[in-house]
Amino acid sequence: MYKSFFGFQQAPFDKGIDSSMLFQSEAYKEVLARLDYLKTTRGFGLITGDPGVGKTSTLRVFADSLNPSLYKVMYFPMSSGTTMDFYRGLAFSLGEQPKFRKVELFFQIQNAITDLYDKRRITPVFILDEMQSASAQFLHDLSIIFNFDMDKRNPFILILTGLPTLANRLALNQNRSLDQRLVTRFHFSPLTPDEVRDYIKHRFKHAGVSRNLINENAYEAISSSTGGYPRLVGNLVTQCLILAFQKQTDLIDEEIVFAASADAGI
Repeated sequence: MYKSFFGFQQAPFDKGIDSSMLFQSEAYKEVLARLDYLKTTRGFGLITGDPGVGKTSTLRVFADSLNPSLYKVMYFPMSSGTTMDFYRGLAFSLGEQPKFRKVELFFQIQNAITDLYDKRRITPVFILDEMQSASAQFLHDLSIIFNFDMDKRNPFILILTGLPTLANRLALNQNRSLDQRLVTRFHFSPLTPDEVRDYIKHRFKHAGVSRNLINENAYEAISSSTGGYPRLVGNLVTQCLILAFQKQTDLIDEEIVFAASADAGI
């Protein structure tokens, strides 16, 4: 359809894009620098941001950069299952047959982490997503599970990620012990108007089209309509391409952007 009309080799905003081809915004580069620091120090890290800002894709880049012979990456979204399901999944991902009692699970997880780090020289990396929905008890439990030798060392990397409300929850008195153990923290901001333009051109280029398909006013309209959130930018520009194909025009202007915004509900 629109792909052949414009000459794309693939859909420019396909979610399956290789992590090495992601657009490197200032926020992207900064969070990777923070994560690289966390890789050196180990311990807890926090990444927050609104939906569609690029948190998960950036974490995927970080995970892909880790040597699998030195790091074992485990990803858990808190939205899947109960808290006990998470504990059991954690033990299972560490190669253990999960115990049934909570206290036994905690010891089992700690022993498995210690075994990986001390005996096999592998650092376990836990990425806990959608953590804004975690219970207060679970946040408290994290301080217990990941406390080694009376908090003398960190044989792990644990990244908490979620919506901005997660940082607010960690700032509460009952979560102060966990908040104080954060080695690094970062809040993802949306793309700037200039980055929106560069992001679109970047995705077009990797999809096989280098010529300009969007005029300047249309770029401004896209940035304004989406607030700079990459997921919304991708959705809107895709709708623009479809409308432009239907009109048989190879240049997207602001009128097409406004029509596409209405169709996409943006």
